[in-house]
Amino acid sequence: MPHTPKPRVALFVTCLVDLHRPTVGFAAIRLLERAGCLVEVPRAQTCCGQPAYNAGDTETARDIAIGLLEAFGGYDYVVVPSGSCGGMLRHHLPHLFDADPNLRARADALGARTYELVSFLTDVMGVEGVEAAYAGTATYHDSCSGLRELGVKAQPRALLASVTGLKLAEMKEPEVCCGFGGTFCVKYPEISVRMVTDKTADIAATGADTLLAGDMGCLLNMAGRLKREGSSVRVRHVAEVLAGMTGDVPPIGEGRG
Repeated sequence: MPHTPKPRVALFVTCLVDLHRPTVGFAAIRLLERAGCLVEVPRAQTCCGQPAYNAGDTETARDIAIGLLEAFGGYDYVVVPSGSCGGMLRHHLPHLFDADPNLRARADALGARTYELVSFLTDVMGVEGVEAAYAGTATYHDSCSGLRELGVKAQPRALLASVTGLKLAEMKEPEVCCGFGGTFCVKYPEISVRMVTDKTADIAATGADTLLAGDMGCLLNMAGRLKREGSSVRVRHVAEVLAGMTGDVPPIGEGRG
């Protein structure tokens, strides 16, 4: 049998994972290595540029993007534990170079190699289940970018179904925005609070003891609201559960991960 080399994967850690929940990065590495990938974390990586891009500061976003083209060049795939950052790299970053055909081609190539973590595991690596256990009932929030830009919907649910002891209880409206939206929650705080309050009510109605999602922005927003409401619902990134790393750190909002 000919030897098939392991795919060389660059992990895009994301700012929120780096600053608030490093465990998600380690969980992603564990999942990717178990799937048969050679994982590297380029030290030169920075923010994906989304805050600047969404604020209309295309000059700053373009400068950031040029650095990313360099940092992630040469890898077979770039994997991101965030639909939001993944959507930025895959769909928006290339448009920063519409006036430069050479850089646009490089950005298109980067986008084509970029995947959200759980989507990559299932759609590219063919992972059908994980060796993990979690005692409890979880509900899953579909982040806007992951769902609408990257088509992440069935993939996390398929892998969660293989987690021993875990029961999934769906929200009535799992696809409705949590109200974070990056700078949206800063520009329109009253609307954002109303949206996340509606979301936490939907979460409570499921009877679940755990909330899962694939985006740290959404998770931090919902965890903050749940805590202010006195809820006992535990909040975790889906990668932590799939990698069996829930015993290593407290839930989001209850301590640094």
